[in-house]
Amino acid sequence: MTTTDYATYIAGLPKVLAAAATVFRDGAGRVLLVEPNYRDGWALPGGTIESDEGETPRQAARRETVEEIGLDLEPGRLLAIDWARSPERPPIAAYLYDGGVLDEAHLTAIRLQEEELLSWKLVERGALDRYLPSSLGHRVRAALEVLDSGAGAVELEDGRPVAS
Repeated sequence: MTTTDYATYIAGLPKVLAAAATVFRDGAGRVLLVEPNYRDGWALPGGTIESDEGETPRQAARRETVEEIGLDLEPGRLLAIDWARSPERPPIAAYLYDGGVLDEAHLTAIRLQEEELLSWKLVERGALDRYLPSSLGHRVRAALEVLDSGAGAVELEDGRPVAS
């Protein structure tokens, strides 16, 4: 196979997006959500991995946290990886990391990225379904279960655990 043939082969491969986000909680166990201005529903701080730049999922989670809420915090352990499908876009491999518990100093230091976000709030676990689109809601609940149980990261498809 020539270099040109290989480049043509790579260009013809299926497209998959990759994203990374961080699950932050407060001392009461509420989850920090952000409200994007470009779509309905709320989200976690996070976004697309800039793979053209050589960025890793962990680096993307940290960069997105800095950009979106102004906190430069190293992500903790991987909680979940989700293969999320949608009829509107290519599939996304979505990584969720533990952001830990934010104290009052962190919460008062939050500064929103005004170009993309309208607001942020801390949401009780039982109310997450009112804010998060269904597969993201499933993904976040699965990550919280990992945190509660101390188990290893969970593999998901469309927010649901994959049977092993």
